[in-house]
Amino acid sequence: MIDKIIAAISDCILVETVQIIPIPAPRMSFPGLEIIQNRRQVFQDGEEVNLTRKEYSTLVFFASNPGIVLTRTQIFEAVWNMDSDSCHSSVVNVIYNLRKKIEPDSKNPTYIKTVLGVGYKFDG
Repeated sequence: MIDKIIAAISDCILVETVQIIPIPAPRMSFPGLEIIQNRRQVFQDGEEVNLTRKEYSTLVFFASNPGIVLTRTQIFEAVWNMDSDSCHSSVVNVIYNLRKKIEPDSKNPTYIKTVLGVGYKFDG
């Protein structure tokens, strides 16, 4: 009897799939670079680096995907939270400023590498 009731009810109930979102690591460490997410702080060789919201979000996105080549569109959609066909200059400007702040030599980057014709990747 109970089985029939459960079967009848289960046909009427809509079950939602729950997506589990991983909690970001509170601290990401790379040689010479440390990101403390729960405090929103970045240290380069022990010195705190002041980043804009977009620079910080871009850095965390890169650091969360080390070694993966990311296109400008992927970066734009992840950091700006919107779709865009003309995201090129926004992403390039943020990466340029970010490199000036975190790279030991921004002209010869250690962390954020350009992958010609594709995008960028983070080497930690």
